[in-house]
Amino acid sequence: MKTVQLQKKSGEAWQYLSNHIELIQPLVLVLGNRFLLESDSVYKELRDFFPHGHLVFGSSCGELVGSSVNDDHITVTAIELERSSFQIQTYNINDANGDSEIAGRAVVQKLNPKGLKYIFVLSEGSFVNGSALTKGMQESLPKVLITGGLCGDDSRFEKTIVSYNEAPKEGEIVVIGFYGDTLEVSFSIYGGWTPFGPERLVTKAEGNVLYEIDGRPALDLYKTYLGDKANELPGSALIYPLNVKNQENKQSFVRTILNIDEEKNAMILAGDVPNNSTVQLMMTNMDSIAAASETAAIRAMEGRSQPPQLALLISCIGRKLVLDQRIEEEIEEVRSVIGDDVVIGGMYSYGEIAPFYGERSCKLHNQTMTITLISE
Repeated sequence: MKTVQLQKKSGEAWQYLSNHIELIQPLVLVLGNRFLLESDSVYKELRDFFPHGHLVFGSSCGELVGSSVNDDHITVTAIELERSSFQIQTYNINDANGDSEIAGRAVVQKLNPKGLKYIFVLSEGSFVNGSALTKGMQESLPKVLITGGLCGDDSRFEKTIVSYNEAPKEGEIVVIGFYGDTLEVSFSIYGGWTPFGPERLVTKAEGNVLYEIDGRPALDLYKTYLGDKANELPGSALIYPLNVKNQENKQSFVRTILNIDEEKNAMILAGDVPNNSTVQLMMTNMDSIAAASETAAIRAMEGRSQPPQLALLISCIGRKLVLDQRIEEEIEEVRSVIGDDVVIGGMYSYGEIAPFYGERSCKLHNQTMTITLISE
């Protein structure tokens, strides 16, 4: 595997973060600030850098690269596989009339299933139902490992953009299928958030819209907990997600509030919250977040036969807000476990896609560090 990384900060020229080597038809992951990706010149500039590259774009809430976290940047990780291969397919959720499960099923079915070992997904994150998306993908390919994330737009929540070999646009879902007998992929997720307060019953929810908890309007109850921070919604909700328990999942999962509907007194979440599940507020601190990233890295390294060459990291914007000035500690903890020779690329997202630890079927997560380690 050969890799090249470069970055561009707002108002500055492109800068190589690694040795400049020529790559043959590489996979080029282009992650960055949404406003910068919307520039008319970005696609042409990167096509000039990688004339035969497969360019995959995704807007982020910040990028993880090397041992750093970038804001107001575009960060590029170009990958040339030497013993493996990849295939890229896309689908726009608008073609499924907004049905995320149909979109998830349709996009992975476009991949050649023969020899398919792993799928990395970058999805629009503004209005997709991540739970339904992952359900559709995994039901179509139940034996294939799937990880990735929902693209972001910092804490603006205005729109997210994704694309393959064209200028980034809204509504796109991109899947990258990896093939090869020697390809080895391992993963893990970990959060570091702690539930607090009473468990309450979800009495009315439809998909990823939460209307009532304990028979009361969900938004009213949530605002009561937030106090003065309620005036900062939906941004303040990133620091106080919900821990969800239901009978269908052996492990509890976390849901972030992406937006609010004042008229309906409801909260729009990154994924489903089933009726009759229980929810509890969660909180964390900087030390717990950093320690969780280390745990995720340790678990991702378990059982590997070969050292990883590439680490794809998807972490949640809520973790970024908590860490604030200590943001790079999260990536430093991962680096300390996987080693200095591993190329790191990734982003802060609106949702992370991976199986639970010890399982194989992918789910949508929030507030986790998701690590995928790849070697060939």
